Amino acid sequence: MATLQFLGAAGTVTGSKYLLEAAGERLMIDCGLFQGPKELRLRNWNPLPVAPASVQWLVLTHAHLDHVGYIPRLVKDGFAAEILATPATGELARLTLPDSGHLQEEDADYANLKKFSKHAPALPLYTEVDAVNSLKKLRAIDETKPVELSPHFSLRFFRAGHILGARSIEVTVRENGSARTVLFSGDLGRYHQLIIREPEAVEGGDYLLVESTYGDRLHPTDDYRARLAALVEATQRRGGSVIIPSFAIGRTQELLYLFRELVTRGQMPATPIHVDSPMAIDVTEIYLRHHEDHNLETTALEDHGARPFAPPEVHFDRTREESIALNDAREPMVIISASGMATGGRVLHHLERCLPDARNTVLFVGYQGEGTRGKTIQSGAKFVKIHGQAVPIRAHVETIENLSAHGDYSEILHWLGRFRKAPKQTFIVHGEPGPAESLRQKISQQLRWSARAPAYLEKVSLDP
Repeated sequence: MATLQFLGAAGTVTGSKYLLEAAGERLMIDCGLFQGPKELRLRNWNPLPVAPASVQWLVLTHAHLDHVGYIPRLVKDGFAAEILATPATGELARLTLPDSGHLQEEDADYANLKKFSKHAPALPLYTEVDAVNSLKKLRAIDETKPVELSPHFSLRFFRAGHILGARSIEVTVRENGSARTVLFSGDLGRYHQLIIREPEAVEGGDYLLVESTYGDRLHPTDDYRARLAALVEATQRRGGSVIIPSFAIGRTQELLYLFRELVTRGQMPATPIHVDSPMAIDVTEIYLRHHEDHNLETTALEDHGARPFAPPEVHFDRTREESIALNDAREPMVIISASGMATGGRVLHHLERCLPDARNTVLFVGYQGEGTRGKTIQSGAKFVKIHGQAVPIRAHVETIENLSAHGDYSEILHWLGRFRKAPKQTFIVHGEPGPAESLRQKISQQLRWSARAPAYLEKVSLDP
């Protein structure tokens, strides 16, 4: 009997890993890191309930770390087969994974230097070398036609509208003369976005796994452009800087696009904008090379020779010395730096310096997972722990949710409403318990589908 097991993103929004098994073959969809609270992060150190060497294929929906960040550990622990992805996802993964390994090594070294880790010595989950080695197994697929993996598994890909290269994946599972389809939504994007085309309509599947990151809310519809411009100007008048923890993939490029738009239209004065993330800089170059997911407006800008991700006075700070120099600078500026949830990376040093000063603003422009530093700062705490120290929060803390790359519940329901047939069973995944339950109720009530949120490590049978 074919089965599906939820190895991650069940009851939480991170750690996406799903295992399909049929006729003795195993196919894994996504291989992400758990992020957020310590009890979730500790799962990254636990052995998988299945031997990595027993998995024949790994297929990726997109290149965010909560979907690909566990790959080096999977390979280190014995996975020896192919990793399949769209060309853009493959290119992005070749940046994100070595960077993740490098940052983990840096964080472990810093913890050992400052002696604030409970472990002696503190160790990374994997190293940059581990990540580079794991990428040797990565292969780009031709998504224009079905991909036949074996007599028991075949794949079709559909644009998910989340980030460059992101796809929903339909898996046809064949066993004992019968077939059934399992549709993995991946992370679903929004409609009418700045850069990326909207999610593609699909027919549906016998079984559906749908993300629920924003399953309990609607995104704001206010004029976020005007609000961003006003926020930057107000911070400048105070003599402060705006620190934006930003995801290197997708969000940073949207911010650059937006700042260019505001300045060139005269809606905001030009101000120094620093992108302090080598990976975000490299990702921006990939966005310029890959046009397959760009919407018509972005394509038109490129066709006319415009630089969509280069606002006036933008500075791309690659080196460590350039990053350190920003901490010594005193003139007002905008600093866009990873990571987006303030879980690590260069942004921690900027937050450590800027949070105690009421002249500054910390602006969140993306989802903040439970238990992350970003969530702590965003929730109104008086202090946040950074590099083992309690840092006071006196800076202005603002949030603009309009730029989210995840669809809200109305957009998810719109995507589901275009299915030609109802799934036999819908599994609500990739969401905290509250949003997941809220989306489950809406699907059950409005679409009349059977829907439920699976438990972590639960295994279900896929009846034909």
